[in-house]
Amino acid sequence: MPRVLRHDDPLPRHPQRVLVAGVSGAGKTTLARRVAAVTGAPHTEIDALFHGPGWEPRADFLADVRALAARDAWTTEWQYADARPILAQRADLLVWLDLPFGTVTLPRLVRRTLRRRLRREEPWNGNVEPPLWTVLTDREHALGRATRDKLRSRVPRLEEQAPHLVVVRLRSPREVDQWVGGPLRAACRGEP
Repeated sequence: MPRVLRHDDPLPRHPQRVLVAGVSGAGKTTLARRVAAVTGAPHTEIDALFHGPGWEPRADFLADVRALAARDAWTTEWQYADARPILAQRADLLVWLDLPFGTVTLPRLVRRTLRRRLRREEPWNGNVEPPLWTVLTDREHALGRATRDKLRSRVPRLEEQAPHLVVVRLRSPREVDQWVGGPLRAACRGEP
């Protein structure tokens, strides 16, 4: 496994290409936006690249991922099996949100699902959350995916796939805040 840094370990350099990993509801997109604001690298929400109208995968998804990865600076979420290796090869930092599932991630995911459904929010490309009963019938619903995610086995495999990648593991919302305000900000300012 690549050397995994803690929330208070200094970063070796100013990150230019950042991935944020975590299960559904962990806060990947929220953290990716925060990271982009600190690093100055633009954030591209990978779900917006993946989902076309009617929740169908976009035909240009992998071409768009390759174009994103080829840029000098970016921040995005580390998801979708076909996109992960493309992004990991070009990234210089992966931030792993390994938050407690039952007390942090699951409540966030439930609140987000309810909010999007009840307000009929459109996250990407004209799509809205399906009826709430689909949580019980759709194996690919975000609530179901979150319980099956295999990040704890995927992240260690990065040592072979992307040995250049620095990994930071954050285990609580407090550690997230401390890392963004501490080591990330310091690295972007060129401070030790």
